[in-house]
Amino acid sequence: MTDETEDLTRHQELDLQPHVPHSARFWNCLLGGKDYFEADRLLAEQMMREWPAAVDIARASRAFLGRTVRHLAGEAGVRQFLDLGTGLPTADNTHEVAQRVAPDARIVYVDHDPIVLVHARALLTSTPEGATDYVDADLTDPAAVLTQAARTLDLDQPVALMLLSTIGHVTDPAAAAKLVGTYMARLAPGSYLVLCTTLDSPEVAAANVKYAASGTHPYTASTAEEMMAMAAGLTVPPPGLGPINRWYPEGQMDPDVDQWGYVARKE
Repeated sequence: MTDETEDLTRHQELDLQPHVPHSARFWNCLLGGKDYFEADRLLAEQMMREWPAAVDIARASRAFLGRTVRHLAGEAGVRQFLDLGTGLPTADNTHEVAQRVAPDARIVYVDHDPIVLVHARALLTSTPEGATDYVDADLTDPAAVLTQAARTLDLDQPVALMLLSTIGHVTDPAAAAKLVGTYMARLAPGSYLVLCTTLDSPEVAAANVKYAASGTHPYTASTAEEMMAMAAGLTVPPPGLGPINRWYPEGQMDPDVDQWGYVARKE
């Protein structure tokens, strides 16, 4: 069976619900991709009209991924990455960025979304020296995720846990902090947490209500205190928590966005 035939079979077997907006496809549309349906485009256009910052947040999040992965694979010497809530493949995915710096880097992507599974093949390219894998699992089940990730990653060595614009789908702040803590407790000293999410405000809360009303999976913004609770027990070095465009910008710094984050280290 050819790759194209396998992908077509997957499309036919999975219910992608094209008439209901989907978070990964919506995000892909904001980033200027092409893997979305009409319902996703209409939601993206509505959000851009009513909350124009949505596009800036999506682009800033992607740029933050690139800067943090380059830093961790380069200056910090990290060779393993666990990317939770992968989303749809686009330009400069985690493994592409990491393996440009360190060809022997190993990356595991995690998502349980049918639309992401359809496109997972694009995430499985790798340098000969390194490795990539895709885990079809719910990020809220760390035991299952880590068991499958251990096929590719050595969890007794440092791992960078990537949670970019994802943790808001765990809508209870206490549960989100507990979940992140569970992952970090299992990872070795010298591991890192890379996290960003939307800073809570009345404007953001109103936008998230309309987003959820479309039928897609709700997303809850976080306060600065809630974001820091997710790094409990970790060291958050400068520049600390703040708008992600301020995290070691490359070239001229973009205007501040309502997407905040940090890189934290497990000592």
